[in-house]
Amino acid sequence: MAEATASARKAPQPGRLRIGRRYRPGRLQGPYDAVVIGSGMGGLTTAALLSAAGKKVLVLEQHYTAGGFTHAYDRNGYEWDVGVHYIGDVGDHPTVTKKLFDFLTAGNLHWAPMDNCYDRICIGDEQFDLCAGREQFAAEILKHFPGEEKTIEAYLQRVSVAGKAMRLLAMEKLLPQWCGPLLALWKKFTWPDYLNKTTYEALRELTDNEKLIAVLTGQWGDNGMTPQTGSFIMHALIARHYLYGGYYPVGGASKIAETIIPQIQKGGGEVFTYAKVETILLDGKRVRGVRMADGTEIAAPLVISAAGVFNTFERLLPRSASEQAGYCRDLRRVRPSMAHLCLYIGLRKTAAELGLPKTNYWLYPGTDYEGAVREFTADSEAEIPLVYISFPSAKDPSFNQRYPGRATIEIVAPAKYEWFQQWHDKPWGKRGEDYEALKEKFSQRLLEHLYKHFPQLRGQIDYCELSTPLSTDYFCCYSRGEIYGLEHDPARFKESWLRPQTRIKGLYLTGQDILICGVTGAMIGGVVTAQSVLGWRRGLGIMRRIMAAPRERVRELPAD
Repeated sequence: MAEATASARKAPQPGRLRIGRRYRPGRLQGPYDAVVIGSGMGGLTTAALLSAAGKKVLVLEQHYTAGGFTHAYDRNGYEWDVGVHYIGDVGDHPTVTKKLFDFLTAGNLHWAPMDNCYDRICIGDEQFDLCAGREQFAAEILKHFPGEEKTIEAYLQRVSVAGKAMRLLAMEKLLPQWCGPLLALWKKFTWPDYLNKTTYEALRELTDNEKLIAVLTGQWGDNGMTPQTGSFIMHALIARHYLYGGYYPVGGASKIAETIIPQIQKGGGEVFTYAKVETILLDGKRVRGVRMADGTEIAAPLVISAAGVFNTFERLLPRSASEQAGYCRDLRRVRPSMAHLCLYIGLRKTAAELGLPKTNYWLYPGTDYEGAVREFTADSEAEIPLVYISFPSAKDPSFNQRYPGRATIEIVAPAKYEWFQQWHDKPWGKRGEDYEALKEKFSQRLLEHLYKHFPQLRGQIDYCELSTPLSTDYFCCYSRGEIYGLEHDPARFKESWLRPQTRIKGLYLTGQDILICGVTGAMIGGVVTAQSVLGWRRGLGIMRRIMAAPRERVRELPAD
């Protein structure tokens, strides 16, 4: 970077932060009851719940560290998360989300609250705060939009209704597919019409104030779809999720996988890294295990893919089996979510010394989100339509102990895979000067957005590097650089084949593709898959154990 020290210009070295055990064929201790492909939140959740039910589960992760998009990495004396920027519903009010995390981690994962204003929506030169608590949320919005009390109340009511609708969506994944038409009829006569609309359509019914709509939908980056294209259900679940504040895992994002893995090991299972699965093995129309990239075959009566539906049915399952089961046809009706860039920044001062907040910043040039995205994807020189800034070292109260005198920042923005496609076949870290020049250009543009809101940071940056859609593909095997799996438009929720149990006996899906996106969405997907595998009786028994477990209070640690 132009203003960074020489360390910023060095070729990046692989991170040293490792969660999970390195795969070796000699370390396998089968037989296993189930093999899970991928160690993201969905895969780890399913594995841990099956282990709690007495099954021996093997999790195979192709990356050098476990956790999927919940993993973290360190470089040049800094550490960053790659996907866990904040989590909701884990505070001191009783929620299923908090109970699930407590059960999966045996109470060893703790959460630090962010600022009361957890998200700041910046539209042009105006700022609007989203504050924790239903009343505070409404009061803060009304400061900017006096006279809109009825609109805000109606909006919050719709958000609440969508949250309740989520229960039926989850239940639908567990019932036989022949129940689909009956459930569709039930929803037609009982669900409000707005649940099947885009976010913009649902809010436009409440108000014609475009700026108010833009503020209320300012978190659209959390699912990668603008209000004009994304499902209102997905928006409402995100808004409801954060309504009582945002939280960050104490010790960083890697603590999520680190605290879940012991529960899998207690059942005799293991989580292996550097464990690339080449193909899913079949015996006729039934799964019999997997073959690794080194040729080792691992037998198991159940294979659960947390790798996403495109990876599962286009890469892992033999093409003939995917075609025969109809999945090649199904995949044509869904699309990968938006790709992204992420600028990882390191500074040689503490978050307190630099004045970094525990608030996320969402920066927009104007209220026309869809138009801005359309212009940017058509021309990369156009104004960046969304810049998201996160301050992980400020959010994590243990950061100063682990990295004294340092701070980190992350800046995320939408991107288009095609801008980087020509370098796809080049090795990581050695894609050439043209690739680095393009990254540098985007990096400087993102830094200017940071300096506009935090001018004190100019000249303070010690290290930074930009990840592109190629980075996401290389490390997480999402070929288009997507982070949220499938697009969550209204039509996506009508795809009945997006469910845990596939048409191939013994093959299951888990994670964010079967239900909703995000860390919590993937975790709920993992719960639904475990229920599907275990059946109603055993599955409900596990859920009773989860709900009966005592809640851990949010652990608030000192800043130093």
